[in-house]
Amino acid sequence: MFELKGWVELDGRKLSEEDVREILMDQPEMVCKFGGEFYISADDYCARDHFGIITGPCPPGSIVEAGKVTGHITPGVGTHGLEEAIIESVILRKDEGVMALSGGVDSALIAALARRPCVAVGIEGSHDLMRARIAADAIGLACEYVTVTKKDVLEGISAVVPVIPSPDPVNTAIAVTMHCITKWAGENGYQRVLAGQGADELFGGYSRYLHSTDLEADLNEDFIRLPGQAERDQAVAALHGTYISMPYLDVRVVRAARLIPAYEKIVDGVRKRPLRLVAERVIPAGIAWQDKKAMQYGSGVWRTIRELARHNGYKRSVQGYINQFGVRDHGI
Repeated sequence: MFELKGWVELDGRKLSEEDVREILMDQPEMVCKFGGEFYISADDYCARDHFGIITGPCPPGSIVEAGKVTGHITPGVGTHGLEEAIIESVILRKDEGVMALSGGVDSALIAALARRPCVAVGIEGSHDLMRARIAADAIGLACEYVTVTKKDVLEGISAVVPVIPSPDPVNTAIAVTMHCITKWAGENGYQRVLAGQGADELFGGYSRYLHSTDLEADLNEDFIRLPGQAERDQAVAALHGTYISMPYLDVRVVRAARLIPAYEKIVDGVRKRPLRLVAERVIPAGIAWQDKKAMQYGSGVWRTIRELARHNGYKRSVQGYINQFGVRDHGI
């Protein structure tokens, strides 16, 4: 039985499910050149996209036949400048789905290029809801603003802790935020959710990079962790029949970004400088160059999880609160 999850491209051309099926039957050697975000299975055969964006029971970027790895996925996408790479990666993904907009440069750039409907989530009065509204109005995007309640966060913790790989406080807070986004997407008929994941690791977005003694090594180490983050996000998205699409983790963008020296990614305390230089040609400079909190903080979800932990007697251990989910009832 043939199954395709996600989508496939070959040399910049998106393939239909029938195209993929025919290539698998007539030219199986071409599968190793597939780009996109996909998991393909057929009888005792399976293949998964280069970075493992779409989850499946085989290693990222591998072709497996009868339980043995017989090939590797290396998309033939050539070399692109950063701006060209980002534009092409978004073009390939903008035919469907909803954009998760937080108002920062990462999501605002994708949203402006994709021109898809957007959704922003956050606790009432949160930083992300405010910034998303500013960005959507400035760029001229349709956006739904979803106010997350304490009850929503509690339900989100109960849903994500059993399915994410490492339910520590940070991963749980990110997963709960993604839960709110993908739940809305699924309820409103969207399967694909475009998101800005990967930009911090590729372009030097984390504040801790400002104090790094070896930025290149730190960026490489964090990049290696990205498949684990994708597994977390896709596990949450799957709860609602959706999946996360990640333009910054397109092979073109990754190759272009990794050709940029680390010292050019943070200049005079400005993080993600190469991305901001591209963005200012597409979105207002005030959005392109302004810093933004990480989603779990900007949405207010992390603060709410801490409040729930304290309310339930875990004044010093958010991890302890997370660990005991499923053991007893957790009221607000």
